[in-house]
This record gives sequence, C-alpha cells and structure tokens, in this order.
Amino acid sequence: MRSARITVQANGITQAVRVAGPPDGVPVLLVHGNVSSSAFWEPLLARLPETLRVVAPDLRGYGETDTAPVDATRGLDDFADDVAALLDAPGLFAPGARPVVAGHSLGGGVAMRLLVGHPERVAGLLLEAPVSPYGFGGTRDLDGTPTTPDFAGTGAGGANPDFVARLAAGDRSADGPTSPRAVLRAAYVADPASLGDDEDLLLESMLTTATGDDNYPGTAVASPHWPGTAAGPRGVLNALAPAHFRLADELVAVPVKPPVTWVRGDADVIVSDTSLFDLAYLGRLGVVPGWPGDGECPPQPMVGQARAVLDRYAAAGGTYREVVLPGCGHSPHLERPAEFVAELLALAGENATG
Repeated sequence: MRSARITVQANGITQAVRVAGPPDGVPVLLVHGNVSSSAFWEPLLARLPETLRVVAPDLRGYGETDTAPVDATRGLDDFADDVAALLDAPGLFAPGARPVVAGHSLGGGVAMRLLVGHPERVAGLLLEAPVSPYGFGGTRDLDGTPTTPDFAGTGAGGANPDFVARLAAGDRSADGPTSPRAVLRAAYVADPASLGDDEDLLLESMLTTATGDDNYPGTAVASPHWPGTAAGPRGVLNALAPAHFRLADELVAVPVKPPVTWVRGDADVIVSDTSLFDLAYLGRLGVVPGWPGDGECPPQPMVGQARAVLDRYAAAGGTYREVVLPGCGHSPHLERPAEFVAELLALAGENATG
C-alpha cells in the first residue's frame, strides 16, 4: 500500500493523518506509540493488501499534528478523544465504519480507551506490546494494587533528562546510550538489524516528539516515598501513570466485546515484568539507589496484569488470543512483520493475499 498525508480538523485540533487504500475498503485504524508518530507504521503499510482502508493519525504532540497539551489527569482520554473524532471525520472511513483498531505501546492504551468509550465502533482490537490496563509502574500485583498511596516512581520524574534534551535538540547521532538513535536500536527492537533501511525514517519520527511540561515527558511532583517523585497533572508520561490511567474494570465491563489479539515479543524491555523503564526494577538492579526492596516496591508485573485483565474480559463474554513472538522486542510490526500482518488480517477478516 502507498499512503497519502492529509490534515483533518477534529476534536478542536488539526490532526495529520496517513491514509491508504480505497475509502470503502475494510477499515483499519492504526495508533502509534510514545516517542514516535504514524511514520512508524510505514514499513507495515507496504505489506498490507489494497483491499484495506487504513487510517493512521499522528497523536497530539507527535508528527505533524498540533502540539496540543495533554491533561494527564484524564489518563489517555485526550488522545482517545482525538482518535474517536476521526471515526466520523469526512473522507477517512465510510459512514458508520467499525474499524479494527491496532495500538502499539501507548497506542494500545489509547485503543483500549477507545473501546471503553465507543465499544459499538470497534470491530476488533490488536494490542501490540500495550501498556498495562493498570498504567505504567507503581503497582505491585495482578490486581494493580498501588505500591504507595501516590504511585511513587511513576510519571515524568522517571524520564531520562538527557534523552529528553537530545529529542528536543534533534540529535541524530548514535553517541551515548541516551541518544534517540541508540534508544531506538536498544529498546524499540530486540535486534537492531531488523530496522534495516527504515532506521532513519523511524528516527525522524521519534524526533517529531514535542517536549515540555504539556507533552513529553510532562510535569513531576515530589513524593515522600522512594524514589521521591510521582506523577504530575500534565504531559504524556503522567497520562500513562496509574494515578490517572486505570481502566481494567471498565474494559471488562464493556457491553460490546469485540475479539482481542494481544501480540508481544518475549524480549521486550519496555513493557515487561522486568522492564528497564520501571524504576522499581531498576532499583532492584541497583541502577536507582535507595530501593526499599521487593516487600515495599516490587517491579510491576506488566505482562501478568494484561493477561489477568484479558482473562476477565474473556470470562465476561469476550475472546482474546495471546501471541508471543520468541526473540522479538517491543515492536513486532517492525521485527516480525509477517506474523503481525497475519494477525491483523485475521481480525479484519482478510486473507494474507487480500
């Protein structure tokens, strides 16, 4: 497929959107993850059949969409509302379309939020390495129990300031572990060779991230609990924090339950029960000093939480499949595209050849 770039006025902002395929094709909505943009889907589009109608927006503060502020106290609702507004925007989908929604990482949380808010508009959900239904960090068990009353150790205070500065400066080098290129190679995929000729495209996508208090990473507040910081009210990482984003019960209770496919790599270092971006796990490793131990602050069981919530979803009348790709990291659609395409087309009711 070949995509075109258009702009749409929806939910009060100008949104940049990639579209591909005929307007009356089988509808698919792709929602990118954090520190990226819709360009992260370009390598996938080349593998999809022309029978699909694909819509892939840049979320607010990414790509070419307006740098609108993110109210973290709404969780990921600002993003979900933007995406929901596209469902009926003229020229994107056929009227009344019910797309299969695929969300990567943060985009998986947005996709879950979209399902909760508009269950009748979602034909299927493909969650690619999604954030836990209990948010990112700060919880201790499969029920999402807080490690501290204020979910200490979550939100913008956990961002690496040098990485943020390099994003803001448009650093394209591979100098040091906190350069965006180095992070792309080390954290977004398990095997950097899988990036191939798309590496520069993906890096440029990362560098479109709007940085600051209202976007990435957001504001942090002090906490009396280790490690001394908690989620503030503004910005992306705070919107992902469990103080603001917790939808497990709502997801299980949706009255219309489309099929869910959960695709993840077993070598993911971002969304993992041993995540290198979870301050509690870094504390256990000795990277963040003063860690109070597993009794007070265990690492978040992100994968176990997602499975427990999806088991509840199935018990309440829904269905889901967990697809685990050995040796794959955080971006299966880049690292194992054939398997990812097969799962997407299965949800869309298409065969591999279209």
